[in-house]
Amino acid sequence: MDDPDADAEPNVSTIFQTIFVIVAFSACHYKEDKHVVTPLMMAPEKIKEQKKTPLKKESRVLKKKKTIYLTFDDGPNRGTKNVLHIAGMEKMPVTFFLIGEQVYASHWQAALYDSILHRSLTEIQNHSYTHAHHKYNEFYSSASAVVQDFNRCADSLKLLSNIIRTPGRNIWRTQNISSTDIKESSAAADSLRTSGYALIGWDAEWQYNNQMKLEKNCDEMMVQIDSIFAKDKTKTSGHLVLLAHDQVYTDVNDSAALHDFIKKIKSRDEFDFEMISNYPGLKN
Repeated sequence: MDDPDADAEPNVSTIFQTIFVIVAFSACHYKEDKHVVTPLMMAPEKIKEQKKTPLKKESRVLKKKKTIYLTFDDGPNRGTKNVLHIAGMEKMPVTFFLIGEQVYASHWQAALYDSILHRSLTEIQNHSYTHAHHKYNEFYSSASAVVQDFNRCADSLKLLSNIIRTPGRNIWRTQNISSTDIKESSAAADSLRTSGYALIGWDAEWQYNNQMKLEKNCDEMMVQIDSIFAKDKTKTSGHLVLLAHDQVYTDVNDSAALHDFIKKIKSRDEFDFEMISNYPGLKN
């Protein structure tokens, strides 16, 4: 009769041999790679510290935009209508510095004044009543007469704003700026400021010649503006007041140049556009 345990002994022996080989192999492998530490072999404190370490996020610095204030002097006149139309098409905020006498010179000028008054993204500011009759030296020789002239414009146009631009002079009197281009005008400028007015000049002018044609094209004006910003030549850093004149834009080509200019500066993401009442340092 066969022994039932006879075949069992080789099987048990085989099992023990297999276990021995596995243990021996694991020991050798651990010895070779003992310098590698896995999370399971780390102390709980180390795992906790590692989890607390924040991941570094890539930071992005947003560049502050530069602000342009597009202003037009000497209206309302025949060019004002074209400026108003272009600004409306492009939804460009603009400021009109109007002359009191011009508003009352004709029925169509008075109607144009009403159009500006009721348009969005436009505002009206004081450019004197008489524009000094273009006799600037005489005009600024009497400080009290200058103040009266601006008061008359404010009253006749029912202006609530205290923001003005002096005719024929680049004068600034704000909370932060005091600047006069021609010294003989300083007394009149100071009197206007004492009377409660904030005086705004300009950083760049789109000039015109004796034939009332623009001296620079659209691209040349863009170069000028870029240069002024690059050299930080504005009265307030990052803010540029651009002066233009309504009467120039009776010309079809000059109106087209203005339209192209507005489209180009809008297409560049580095600029914001505001009306002059939002200029820093003005208390309206």
